[in-house]
Amino acid sequence: PGHVQLLPPQNVTLLSRDFAMILTWAPGEGSPADVNYTVRYESQDRPEKWMKVPHCKNIPRTFCNLTCALSNFYVKVRARVKAVWGRFQSPWVESQFKDYYSDVELAPPVLNLNVEENFIHVSASFPLPTCVENLTWKYDLNLWEAGSEHKVILCFVSQQKEYDGCFRKDTVTINTTALRGNYCFSARALYESIDLKHSEFSQPVCVLLNHKG
Repeated sequence: PGHVQLLPPQNVTLLSRDFAMILTWAPGEGSPADVNYTVRYESQDRPEKWMKVPHCKNIPRTFCNLTCALSNFYVKVRARVKAVWGRFQSPWVESQFKDYYSDVELAPPVLNLNVEENFIHVSASFPLPTCVENLTWKYDLNLWEAGSEHKVILCFVSQQKEYDGCFRKDTVTINTTALRGNYCFSARALYESIDLKHSEFSQPVCVLLNHKG
């Protein structure tokens, strides 16, 4: 009598999305509304040692951003979560293993345009967690006249299959002397790990160039 069985979280999944490694789950069946959760993770280079994640201890939400808690981005990790309610705790539930370096999913960059007479300076910024800013992301930059299907890719040599993409902190400067009309720019993130990964292209940003009147 009085025994409470706290069922464990369901659908425990380790996701890599928009440069972040995130553990998600759903409440166990019949969980109280005020149940909390605690998360830990294990790295393959330190098996059986479950590391605490201080910002994901006794939390009410059903996700935990692990990115900046990871000690090594080049080793597979998995995470586990348990439900906590008062003095009751559920069993731990573990996720699958994932590797940030090879499994990371990229978010499109945000383009910044600075228009000057005869020149336009284009740079891309990324929604990166601070702990991964030293990894080398690149980007493809597309330029086309609005309404045209012909796009010029400015930042890599595709026929050689060698990506000399624009580096993340670089600004691309384009001479616009010969361009007249409405031109659009779009970019995607590139990252080379085991194979070449890329994000979706960003929403186009269009500017009117050399317009008189």
